[in-house]
Amino acid sequence: EVQVVESGGGLVQAGGSLSLSCATSGFTFDDYAIAWFRRAPGKEHKDVSCITNEGNTYYVDSVKGRFTISRDNAKNTVYLGMSSLKPEDTGVYYCAVGYQCSATMDRYEYWGQGTQVTVSS
Repeated sequence: EVQVVESGGGLVQAGGSLSLSCATSGFTFDDYAIAWFRRAPGKEHKDVSCITNEGNTYYVDSVKGRFTISRDNAKNTVYLGMSSLKPEDTGVYYCAVGYQCSATMDRYEYWGQGTQVTVSS
């Protein structure tokens, strides 16, 4: 059974930091890319960052220089370090598993339930 579980969300003031984790099991982790999507209140899911199975990383322009994605293949876990947080970073953050990094949701096979991040001004 595939499991994708996000953790690490919370409430933080603008300028603060959070670190999200995406723990997975049930598939060959090394073969897959892992992405983070954000669903802001009243908006559609939006891609935030992605890391390929080879460790190449991608970021949406709005988070470049502030967010860092990494993976630990020994732990089947992906991390998203977030710093200099802004109120517009608020939303539910979802971890998605697919063969390639893509901004399109339907390119991903497995999804977690999400973790809430709230940045207060």
